[in-house]
Order: sequence, then structure tokens, then C-alpha cells
Amino acid sequence: MVTRRDVARLAGTSEAVVSYVLNDGPRKVAPATRGRILEAIKELGYRPNAVARSLKTSRTMTIGLVVPDNSNPFFAELARTIEDAGFAAGYTMLLGNAMGDDVREAKYIRTLIDRQVDGLIVVPAHGPRGWITELSGTPVPRLVLDRELELPGATHVLVDNEGGGHAATTHLLQHGRQRIGCLAGLADIHPTVDRVAGWRRALTQAGRDPADAPLMHVPFGRADGYHAGRRLLSGAQRPDALFVTSDEQALGVLRAAAELGLRVPDDVAICAFDGIDGAAYTVPALTTMRQPVDQLGRSAVEWLVGKIADPELPTRRIIHTTTLVARGSCGCPDPAGGDSTIGERHDV
Repeated sequence: MVTRRDVARLAGTSEAVVSYVLNDGPRKVAPATRGRILEAIKELGYRPNAVARSLKTSRTMTIGLVVPDNSNPFFAELARTIEDAGFAAGYTMLLGNAMGDDVREAKYIRTLIDRQVDGLIVVPAHGPRGWITELSGTPVPRLVLDRELELPGATHVLVDNEGGGHAATTHLLQHGRQRIGCLAGLADIHPTVDRVAGWRRALTQAGRDPADAPLMHVPFGRADGYHAGRRLLSGAQRPDALFVTSDEQALGVLRAAAELGLRVPDDVAICAFDGIDGAAYTVPALTTMRQPVDQLGRSAVEWLVGKIADPELPTRRIIHTTTLVARGSCGCPDPAGGDSTIGERHDV
């Protein structure tokens, strides 16, 4: 195995100077010497020992990320944003896909801690679980993203889900819809609770009783949205509009409506939540509350990297706003390209 000593011998310098070049240390190295070292590294095919480096610096330069389901386009885009932001800061990312399973989620969290990641970002699949106590007892900096948990020492990066649910429902009311139902995610997930609360608040403010409108809880998925959509839209008392708490569910609802012979938005208007790219390419294009995925990922990594550098950095609760993207599924004009953003932002 090629060592730093071999590089130093070929370059005609000391191991210490080789280390300065490899680690971008504070000591200045003459351009000619640096050139010889880099040429020796290339000629010998030298690769630094990451394990040895981490033992010396107490850093692995890795960030762990656990998401509920990376086949969901929202979480896939969120993971990409986090990876990009981490890479730009000098970190690589290790990803754990919980697939909505609490046992799998806990195992990934324990494995990432055992692998000595420098920081950990968790998007919990459900509510509080046993791993919270275990994670609370470790020094690893941690951040909870998209969901809110009672996790000591953790910063939370969230969106204003309640405000987004309220804005979506209000927009449907402004289209004159009379019976606005809600197809929601599972009831034990923080974003679901808040989005449904926003739906209820908008109906109440409009003088409607939310208890008179249909509400159904199913997982965030296209197939779940499809089957729930068929049930919601098949009855005699079907709603003339639906607030759907995820774009993935709404894609299933669009198919269900088509199979039932219903026209969107004439027979049923739909407004969803997330803002995935695919929402712009349905027919009609899907109106949605867009989450600022880039801002979520960047702010999460920015705080975590800061916490790794400064363990005394205080925890925060960072809340981003959502934006209403109005398209054809709610009754707004469906523009060429399927994308039109109404200038509404909903600040906490």
C-alpha cells in the first residue's frame, strides 16, 4: 500500500509537507514543492486513509440522513438538495430509507451513529419512537426535518403546514366550491395534523362546519390516493372539491376521477400539497402548495455544519413558508408548460 512516506520520498520532501498539501493546512508550501507532491501522488496512485484521518481529526466528514420513503418524489428531491448542500460544505451523505417502518428507521439511526457520522438529519416516518431516548444520549448533532418531535438538543426545520392547508382551502372556497373534502395523510404524522387543521380553520372562517365535509386518512402514496379517491368521489354526497395533503395522493385521485367519469375541475376541483415536478405534467396540471425544498435542505445543512463546528450553537426552530401554485385542477387557467405561481407566501 502506498503511504505518505512514499509520496514524500518521490517528491523529495518531508511527510509533514505532504500533509500540509493534502489537508490544505495553514503553512504555505512553495508552488514548485506543491507541484512535485501532486505529481508524486498521481504517479503513485496514493489515496489518503479516511479512517486514519477521522481518528486524528475526530471527524468523518459524513452526514447521515434518514427519510421515510425515498421513492416519494418529495423526499427524493429533499435528499438530493441535502446531498448537494452537504457536498458543497465538504461532507458526503449516508442515506437510510425507512420505508415507513419504525424498526427499520431505528436501525438506520443506530447504524449511522455507530458509523460516527458528524451530524444526523432525520425525517421521522411517524410520531415519537424509542430511538428518541437513545439519540438524546449521544453527542452527535441532530436535526429533525419536516416533522416536529420532542427531541432534546435537536433543531427543527419545518414548513408552515397549517398556513399552507388554510391557503389551499381558501383558494378552493374562492372558486365558489361548496363542499370541500380533505384527503389526508396518516393521522399520527405532524404535517398531516397541521394541514388538516388549516383546512378546518378555512372552512370555519367561511361559515362551514368541517364536520359536514368528508375527511379520510391514508398513507402518502399514489395507490392510496387512488383507492381513497374512488371511495370519496363515488357516493351520492361526493364533494365538489378536495384538498389533498400530498401531490402523490392527488395523482391517484386524478386517475380515480377520470375512471369515474368526473371532469376536473368542472365536477371536482383539486388542490394538493408539496410541489413535486410531476404535478405540472398531469392533465389538467395540478394546483399545489409548493414547499421550498431547496431552502429546507440548505438551511438544514447550514445549521448542522455550524453545530458540528461549534457544539455550543443553540438549537433553533426554523419555519419556511409555502407558495400557492395555481393550475388547471382547481379551475384556474392552465398555462402552457403547466406552471403558474400566484404571488402568495404564507409567513408564520
